[in-house]
Amino acid sequence: LLFLWSITVSIFGIGGLLGSSGSRYLTVKYGKKKCLLCNNLLMIVAASIMGCSKIAQSFEMILIGRFMCGVSVGLCVPLHHQYVGEISPRKLRGFANSTSSFFWSLGKAVGQISGQREVLGSQSLWPMLMASCGLPALVQLVTLPFFPESPPYLLVHKGDQEGCKKAIRQLWGEGHHQAEIDDIMKEKATMKNTKILSVMELMKEQAFRWQLYMIVILTATVQLCGINAV
Repeated sequence: LLFLWSITVSIFGIGGLLGSSGSRYLTVKYGKKKCLLCNNLLMIVAASIMGCSKIAQSFEMILIGRFMCGVSVGLCVPLHHQYVGEISPRKLRGFANSTSSFFWSLGKAVGQISGQREVLGSQSLWPMLMASCGLPALVQLVTLPFFPESPPYLLVHKGDQEGCKKAIRQLWGEGHHQAEIDDIMKEKATMKNTKILSVMELMKEQAFRWQLYMIVILTATVQLCGINAV
């Protein structure tokens, strides 16, 4: 039983690793908006599977749902930061990106509170708690179709300059946005001369060795700060 619970907890991280590994390929091929919409569907399916696990008397459904949740979160974290940053005006980009971390922490707090026995953590209500992760995904699934695709994606990867201008006007209103378009064109020119490294190539590259060490050390020490115990 202890082994099964350990697998149930850790399989989320395995799914997250797989999801984050495939995020770059999917965003380049299908665009950030489409990936986010499909990702929301994946999360809703995962929430539904976990929510029905008690009725079906199947712990395997919890395992599958947790794994799918991990894949969804692994895809969502880089996707969300990129999309929010790219659709924000340049002067608000830093603020918009910081809201992701704020809502990430807020979501954890709401989850901890909802998991109390007095709320949804009781013997009869825990399936609702497991399925509650589908609510934010449902909200985004309903609202995201009203937003355009990321302007940098349209211009850099699709070469659709008119579509990029239309998306910018829809997001930022009418006005002169040529400076932002010029910035995206500069980014496109820079990307042509920049080699995109895979994870293994990054680990072998001597020039990035110390930056990689710093990221690994910081990420590892976060795991030891006590947040997991809390």
